[in-house]
Amino acid sequence: MRLFVFGYGFSAQALARRLSPRGWTIGATARDAAGVARLRSQGVEAVALDDADGLAAALAQTQALLITAAPDAAGCPGLQVLVPQLARARVFPDWTGYLSTTGVYGDRRGRWVTEQSPLNAQSLEGARRVGAERDWLEVGRGMGLTVTVFRLPGIYGPGRSVLDRLRAGQARRITAPGQVFSRIHVDDLAAGLAASITRPRAAGIYNLCDDEPCPNAQVIAHAAGLLGLTPPPEVALAEAGLSPMGRRFYAESKRVSNARAKAELGWRPAYPTYREGLAAILAAGG
Repeated sequence: MRLFVFGYGFSAQALARRLSPRGWTIGATARDAAGVARLRSQGVEAVALDDADGLAAALAQTQALLITAAPDAAGCPGLQVLVPQLARARVFPDWTGYLSTTGVYGDRRGRWVTEQSPLNAQSLEGARRVGAERDWLEVGRGMGLTVTVFRLPGIYGPGRSVLDRLRAGQARRITAPGQVFSRIHVDDLAAGLAASITRPRAAGIYNLCDDEPCPNAQVIAHAAGLLGLTPPPEVALAEAGLSPMGRRFYAESKRVSNARAKAELGWRPAYPTYREGLAAILAAGG
Protein backbone atom coordinates (compact mmCIF):
# COMPACT_ATOMS: atom_id res chain seq x y z
CA MET A 1 0.00 0.00 0.00
CA ARG A 2 1.24 3.47 -0.85
CA LEU A 3 0.45 6.92 0.51
CA PHE A 4 1.42 9.74 -1.84
CA VAL A 5 1.48 13.30 -0.50
CA PHE A 6 1.43 16.70 -2.15
CA GLY A 7 2.93 18.90 0.57
CA TYR A 8 4.92 16.65 2.90
CA GLY A 9 4.85 18.74 6.06
CA PHE A 10 3.88 18.49 9.73
CA SER A 11 0.47 16.82 9.24
CA ALA A 12 1.55 14.45 6.46
CA GLN A 13 4.57 13.32 8.45
CA ALA A 14 2.30 12.38 11.36
CA LEU A 15 0.14 10.28 9.02
CA ALA A 16 3.24 8.64 7.57
CA ARG A 17 4.42 7.71 11.07
CA ARG A 18 1.07 6.05 11.67
CA LEU A 19 0.89 4.15 8.38
CA SER A 20 4.52 3.07 7.92
CA PRO A 21 4.43 0.44 10.72
CA ARG A 22 1.40 -1.07 8.97
CA GLY A 23 3.47 -1.75 5.87
CA TRP A 24 2.65 1.34 3.85
CA THR A 25 5.28 2.98 1.68
CA ILE A 26 5.35 6.76 1.58
CA GLY A 27 5.81 8.92 -1.50
CA ALA A 28 5.66 12.68 -1.88
CA THR A 29 6.26 15.57 -4.21
CA ALA A 30 9.27 17.85 -3.86
CA ARG A 31 9.89 21.24 -5.40
CA ASP A 32 13.35 20.51 -6.77
CA ALA A 33 16.27 18.07 -6.84
CA ALA A 34 17.47 19.17 -3.40
CA GLY A 35 14.01 18.49 -1.97
CA VAL A 36 13.93 15.08 -3.63
CA ALA A 37 17.28 14.19 -2.08
CA ARG A 38 16.21 15.42 1.35
CA LEU A 39 12.99 13.40 1.36
CA ARG A 40 14.69 10.29 0.01
CA SER A 41 17.19 10.49 2.86
CA GLN A 42 14.16 10.21 5.18
CA GLY A 43 12.89 7.09 3.42
CA VAL A 44 10.27 8.93 1.37
CA GLU A 45 9.95 8.02 -2.31
CA ALA A 46 10.08 11.57 -3.60
CA VAL A 47 9.22 12.84 -7.08
CA ALA A 48 9.98 16.33 -8.40
CA LEU A 49 7.01 18.47 -9.34
CA ASP A 50 8.26 18.86 -12.92
CA ASP A 51 8.76 15.10 -13.41
CA ALA A 52 5.50 14.29 -15.22
CA ASP A 53 6.47 10.69 -15.99
CA GLY A 54 7.56 10.09 -12.39
CA LEU A 55 4.33 11.57 -11.02
CA ALA A 56 2.14 9.48 -13.32
CA ALA A 57 4.04 6.32 -12.40
CA ALA A 58 3.80 7.07 -8.66
CA LEU A 59 0.09 7.86 -8.82
CA ALA A 60 -0.60 4.63 -10.73
CA GLN A 61 0.69 2.76 -7.66
CA THR A 62 -1.03 4.92 -5.04
CA GLN A 63 -3.90 3.77 -2.84
CA ALA A 64 -4.18 6.93 -0.71
CA LEU A 65 -3.49 10.45 -1.97
CA LEU A 66 -3.20 13.38 0.46
CA ILE A 67 -3.10 17.07 -0.51
CA THR A 68 -2.01 19.48 2.21
CA ALA A 69 -0.65 22.50 0.33
CA ALA A 70 -2.53 25.77 0.74
CA PRO A 71 -4.23 27.30 -2.31
CA ASP A 72 -2.96 30.50 -3.85
CA ALA A 73 -4.53 33.02 -6.22
CA ALA A 74 -4.58 30.38 -8.98
CA GLY A 75 -6.28 27.75 -6.81
CA CYS A 76 -4.98 24.54 -5.32
CA PRO A 77 -1.49 23.80 -6.68
CA GLY A 78 -1.95 20.12 -5.93
CA LEU A 79 -4.99 19.94 -8.16
CA GLN A 80 -3.18 21.65 -11.01
CA VAL A 81 -0.20 19.28 -10.83
CA LEU A 82 -1.89 16.00 -9.94
CA VAL A 83 -5.13 15.87 -11.93
CA PRO A 84 -3.48 15.72 -15.37
CA GLN A 85 -1.21 12.92 -14.17
CA LEU A 86 -4.11 11.05 -12.57
CA ALA A 87 -5.92 11.18 -15.90
CA ARG A 88 -2.78 10.01 -17.64
CA ALA A 89 -2.20 7.12 -15.20
CA ARG A 90 -5.79 5.87 -15.59
CA VAL A 91 -5.45 4.09 -12.24
CA PHE A 92 -7.07 6.04 -9.44
CA PRO A 93 -6.38 6.03 -5.68
CA ASP A 94 -8.95 4.40 -3.41
CA TRP A 95 -8.94 7.54 -1.25
CA THR A 96 -8.07 11.18 -1.88
CA GLY A 97 -7.91 13.50 1.13
CA TYR A 98 -7.82 17.29 0.96
CA LEU A 99 -6.85 19.26 4.08
CA SER A 100 -8.91 22.42 4.40
CA THR A 101 -9.60 24.73 7.34
CA THR A 102 -12.42 25.59 9.70
CA GLY A 103 -11.82 29.14 8.47
CA VAL A 104 -14.34 28.35 5.72
CA TYR A 105 -17.10 28.87 8.32
CA GLY A 106 -16.03 32.41 9.16
CA ASP A 107 -17.04 34.09 12.41
CA ARG A 108 -19.98 32.56 14.31
CA ARG A 109 -19.67 34.63 17.51
CA GLY A 110 -18.88 31.54 19.55
CA ARG A 111 -21.73 29.40 18.20
CA TRP A 112 -21.32 25.77 17.13
CA VAL A 113 -20.74 24.80 13.50
CA THR A 114 -21.09 21.42 11.82
CA GLU A 115 -20.17 20.22 8.33
CA GLN A 116 -23.67 21.24 7.21
CA SER A 117 -23.28 24.85 8.37
CA PRO A 118 -23.22 27.45 5.58
CA LEU A 119 -19.76 28.56 4.50
CA ASN A 120 -19.00 32.20 5.21
CA ALA A 121 -15.25 32.69 4.90
CA GLN A 122 -14.18 36.16 6.00
CA SER A 123 -10.51 36.09 5.02
CA LEU A 124 -8.78 35.73 1.67
CA GLU A 125 -7.20 32.49 2.88
CA GLY A 126 -10.56 31.08 3.93
CA ALA A 127 -12.18 32.06 0.64
CA ARG A 128 -9.43 30.31 -1.29
CA ARG A 129 -10.01 27.18 0.78
CA VAL A 130 -13.71 27.29 -0.08
CA GLY A 131 -12.77 27.37 -3.76
CA ALA A 132 -10.22 24.58 -3.39
CA GLU A 133 -12.75 22.35 -1.59
CA ARG A 134 -15.25 22.96 -4.37
CA ASP A 135 -12.69 22.22 -7.08
CA TRP A 136 -11.55 18.94 -5.51
CA LEU A 137 -15.11 17.75 -4.93
CA GLU A 138 -15.98 18.59 -8.56
CA VAL A 139 -12.90 16.69 -9.78
CA GLY A 140 -13.98 13.78 -7.63
CA ARG A 141 -17.39 13.69 -9.22
CA GLY A 142 -16.04 14.16 -12.72
CA MET A 143 -13.28 11.54 -12.50
CA GLY A 144 -14.95 9.11 -10.14
CA LEU A 145 -12.44 9.79 -7.34
CA THR A 146 -13.29 9.18 -3.70
CA VAL A 147 -12.45 12.68 -2.48
CA THR A 148 -12.84 13.53 1.21
CA VAL A 149 -12.38 17.02 2.67
CA PHE A 150 -11.10 17.60 6.20
CA ARG A 151 -11.71 20.96 7.88
CA LEU A 152 -9.02 21.62 10.47
CA PRO A 153 -8.55 24.20 13.24
CA GLY A 154 -5.17 25.10 14.74
CA ILE A 155 -2.83 22.10 14.70
CA TYR A 156 -0.30 21.57 17.48
CA GLY A 157 2.11 18.84 18.49
CA PRO A 158 5.71 18.13 19.49
CA GLY A 159 7.93 21.00 18.42
CA ARG A 160 4.94 23.13 17.47
CA SER A 161 2.93 24.09 20.52
CA VAL A 162 2.42 26.86 23.05
CA LEU A 163 5.06 25.13 25.20
CA ASP A 164 7.69 26.07 22.62
CA ARG A 165 6.45 29.65 22.40
CA LEU A 166 6.50 30.02 26.18
CA ARG A 167 10.06 28.70 26.42
CA ALA A 168 11.10 31.15 23.71
CA GLY A 169 9.35 34.03 25.47
CA GLN A 170 7.06 34.54 22.47
CA ALA A 171 3.65 33.58 23.90
CA ARG A 172 1.15 36.41 24.41
CA ARG A 173 -2.00 36.00 26.50
CA ILE A 174 -4.40 38.10 24.46
CA THR A 175 -7.92 38.35 25.81
CA ALA A 176 -11.10 39.03 23.90
CA PRO A 177 -14.52 38.63 25.54
CA GLY A 178 -16.37 35.61 24.16
CA GLN A 179 -13.47 34.53 21.94
CA VAL A 180 -13.10 30.73 21.57
CA PHE A 181 -11.13 28.52 19.20
CA SER A 182 -10.91 24.82 18.41
CA ARG A 183 -7.63 22.95 18.00
CA ILE A 184 -6.30 19.44 17.33
CA HIS A 185 -3.20 17.48 18.25
CA VAL A 186 -1.38 16.39 15.09
CA ASP A 187 -1.53 12.72 16.13
CA ASP A 188 -5.32 12.93 16.45
CA LEU A 189 -5.43 14.49 12.99
CA ALA A 190 -3.38 11.58 11.63
CA ALA A 191 -5.66 9.09 13.37
CA GLY A 192 -8.71 10.71 11.77
CA LEU A 193 -7.14 10.53 8.31
CA ALA A 194 -6.15 6.89 8.84
CA ALA A 195 -9.70 6.07 9.93
CA SER A 196 -11.08 7.70 6.79
CA ILE A 197 -8.68 5.74 4.60
CA THR A 198 -10.19 2.52 5.95
CA ARG A 199 -13.71 3.90 5.39
CA PRO A 200 -13.57 5.92 2.15
CA ARG A 201 -16.56 8.12 1.44
CA ALA A 202 -16.91 10.01 -1.81
CA ALA A 203 -17.62 13.71 -1.23
CA GLY A 204 -17.25 13.21 2.51
CA ILE A 205 -16.54 16.27 4.66
CA TYR A 206 -15.30 16.03 8.24
CA ASN A 207 -14.33 18.46 10.96
CA LEU A 208 -11.35 17.04 12.86
CA CYS A 209 -10.90 18.88 16.16
CA ASP A 210 -10.80 18.24 19.87
CA ASP A 211 -13.77 18.28 22.25
CA GLU A 212 -13.22 21.58 24.07
CA PRO A 213 -13.11 24.88 22.19
CA CYS A 214 -11.79 27.56 24.51
CA PRO A 215 -9.98 30.92 24.64
CA ASN A 216 -6.34 30.86 23.59
CA ALA A 217 -5.36 32.74 26.76
CA GLN A 218 -6.70 29.82 28.82
CA VAL A 219 -4.41 27.39 26.99
CA ILE A 220 -1.38 29.63 27.49
CA ALA A 221 -2.05 29.95 31.22
CA HIS A 222 -2.35 26.17 31.60
CA ALA A 223 0.81 25.52 29.58
CA ALA A 224 2.74 28.02 31.69
CA GLY A 225 1.66 26.12 34.79
CA LEU A 226 2.93 22.86 33.29
CA LEU A 227 6.33 24.48 32.76
CA GLY A 228 6.40 26.10 36.19
CA LEU A 229 6.38 29.55 34.62
CA THR A 230 4.41 32.64 35.50
CA PRO A 231 1.81 33.12 32.76
CA PRO A 232 2.38 36.11 30.51
CA PRO A 233 0.29 39.13 31.51
CA GLU A 234 -3.11 39.47 29.94
CA VAL A 235 -3.31 41.94 27.08
CA ALA A 236 -6.63 43.21 25.74
CA LEU A 237 -7.12 42.55 22.05
CA ALA A 238 -7.57 46.24 21.29
CA GLU A 239 -4.19 47.01 22.88
CA ALA A 240 -2.24 44.07 21.46
CA GLY A 241 -0.96 45.84 18.34
CA LEU A 242 -1.39 42.72 16.23
CA SER A 243 -0.30 42.32 12.62
CA PRO A 244 -3.03 42.05 9.98
CA MET A 245 -2.67 38.24 10.08
CA GLY A 246 -2.96 38.22 13.85
CA ARG A 247 -6.05 40.42 13.73
CA ARG A 248 -7.65 38.02 11.22
CA PHE A 249 -7.04 35.15 13.63
CA TYR A 250 -8.88 36.94 16.42
CA ALA A 251 -11.63 38.19 14.11
CA GLU A 252 -13.34 34.78 14.21
CA SER A 253 -14.89 32.89 17.10
CA LYS A 254 -16.65 29.54 16.80
CA ARG A 255 -17.05 26.13 18.36
CA VAL A 256 -16.47 23.31 15.87
CA SER A 257 -18.34 20.02 16.24
CA ASN A 258 -16.50 16.73 15.60
CA ALA A 259 -19.64 14.58 16.00
CA ARG A 260 -19.76 13.42 12.38
CA ALA A 261 -16.18 12.12 12.40
CA LYS A 262 -16.90 10.22 15.60
CA ALA A 263 -20.12 8.73 14.26
CA GLU A 264 -18.99 7.83 10.73
CA LEU A 265 -15.29 7.05 11.19
CA GLY A 266 -15.33 5.57 14.67
CA TRP A 267 -12.66 8.15 15.53
CA ARG A 268 -12.04 9.44 19.02
CA PRO A 269 -9.33 11.98 19.85
CA ALA A 270 -6.67 10.54 22.12
CA TYR A 271 -6.24 14.11 23.37
CA PRO A 272 -9.82 15.35 23.78
CA THR A 273 -8.65 18.68 25.20
CA TYR A 274 -5.50 20.78 25.18
CA ARG A 275 -4.74 19.54 28.70
CA GLU A 276 -4.13 15.93 27.64
CA GLY A 277 -2.35 17.03 24.49
CA LEU A 278 0.09 19.37 26.20
CA ALA A 279 0.75 16.88 29.01
CA ALA A 280 1.66 14.21 26.44
CA ILE A 281 4.02 16.56 24.60
CA LEU A 282 5.74 17.50 27.83
CA ALA A 283 6.01 13.87 28.98
CA ALA A 284 7.68 12.98 25.68
CA GLY A 285 10.25 15.71 26.19
CA GLY A 286 8.61 18.21 23.87
